[in-house]
Amino acid sequence: MPELQPRRRLDQPRAPRRLAFELDPEAFGRFSERLARFMGTGAFLFWQTVFVVSWIGLNLLAVSLAWDPYPFILLNLAFSTQAAYAAPLILLAQNRQDDRDRIALEEDRARAAQTKADTEFLARELAALRLAVGEVVTRDYLRGELDRLRADLAAGTVQDRDRDRDRDRGGRPRPS
Repeated sequence: MPELQPRRRLDQPRAPRRLAFELDPEAFGRFSERLARFMGTGAFLFWQTVFVVSWIGLNLLAVSLAWDPYPFILLNLAFSTQAAYAAPLILLAQNRQDDRDRIALEEDRARAAQTKADTEFLARELAALRLAVGEVVTRDYLRGELDRLRADLAAGTVQDRDRDRDRDRGGRPRPS
């Protein structure tokens, strides 16, 4: 009788058959940024100057140790190799920085758009409040009306004014 194999499910990935070497895709980029940052420092220039002076000094002064005679072909080859590797590493570091700058710029644009929308909303709300407040009696207007009515009451002209108004409307005067 054949043995039943475990059923394979299509919604689950298969286990890998071999161990895969995991490489961080950003590791080389981080290395290039560190190298480019170091190559732009005074310490790099100092140590490279020390190296070149030592190289030339040993090859000119210590004749028995001279591994690179006067035209210094090996030193030129080392500099050419350094330049050949340094330029692409610096460009890679610049590209990564450009990517970070682009993302930051997109976030700034989104933040500015949100701020503009918030400001426009607040401006509309403020305009609506101004319209609503414009229809409300202000304290100064109310105080002026009350002062005028008090003065009229003190002079006894309020009743006369009401009587005149009722007469103008065609009604009977109110009894006083």
